[in-house]
Amino acid sequence: MTTMPTSTITGRGTQERDAAGPQPTARRRSPLRRRTAQGRQARAAWVLAAPFLALFLAFMLLPVVWSMLMSLTDTQSADLRTPLNVSFTGFDNYVRLFEDPQFFTALRNTGVFVLVALPLTLAAGLAAAVALDSGIRRFRALFRVGFYLPVITSVVAVAVVWKTLLEPRAGLVNTVLAWFGIDGPAWLADTRFALPVMIVMAVWRNLGTVMIIMLAGLQSVPQSLMEAAELDGAGAWQRFRRVTFPLLRPALLLTAVTTGIGYLQFFDEPFVMTDGGPLDSTLSATLYAYKQFGNGNYGVASAAGYVVFVLIIALTVLQFRVLRDKD
Repeated sequence: MTTMPTSTITGRGTQERDAAGPQPTARRRSPLRRRTAQGRQARAAWVLAAPFLALFLAFMLLPVVWSMLMSLTDTQSADLRTPLNVSFTGFDNYVRLFEDPQFFTALRNTGVFVLVALPLTLAAGLAAAVALDSGIRRFRALFRVGFYLPVITSVVAVAVVWKTLLEPRAGLVNTVLAWFGIDGPAWLADTRFALPVMIVMAVWRNLGTVMIIMLAGLQSVPQSLMEAAELDGAGAWQRFRRVTFPLLRPALLLTAVTTGIGYLQFFDEPFVMTDGGPLDSTLSATLYAYKQFGNGNYGVASAAGYVVFVLIIALTVLQFRVLRDKD
């Protein structure tokens, strides 16, 4: 039996494939087919995103644009049926705002609330996170739930409970003070105490969010760095200040920005507990805008909302400049 050399068979097969040209493979797609597949994927993506886009346009983008236009007109409640009859007034609503002493009072109250409550919330949340991370060994999960429970509770329910506790005659706080012979004040009816009470309530309610984020940041600190600092003779405070705290900058920035934005818009507490009183001592900028809407001054209310929006941007930019990583 005569066998043909393998090289001859291989060479002939190679020559035949070269003569026939490049052979299509099963996995290779033509450009037209590839474009068709990409088009189908794009259409499917737009179909899936359509519900969100519709809701975003209807309930977010359109109200934002419409309120901006209203802030530049003399829109009143009587103009809702005939919106095309309003007049363009430019920045008159903003001038009217800054000529209103009540609006300046609202801005001052909002500024005091943010400048006091924000650092206290960050400090309390960080202290709770450090305690849970290193100090508290037993019932750690119970403390986590306890600190975080006010965050997931309705702010209206929290405000109603606090208002009940602070009742001047039958409230629990003044009842306990009376046991020690202290005559408790009318907390929410006194201009000296109404805003500080809301600051304390806000700190208590929001420190759980800061605690959770800070706790995640603390647990991500490399243990090798802490051990190296300890070997170099650094004490507990020096390790925290030199090693731990710089590594917590991203978590601190996140909590500062989100908490600051929420505090600049604080509305529920004064709305439920004091309605801005007594003597406008708890009137916030957002509550002022709400009352202007209630009075039918839609243009002024929209202008007040955009002043708050500018303040939020300014505070956020400042926080990024101060707390961002220096590297």
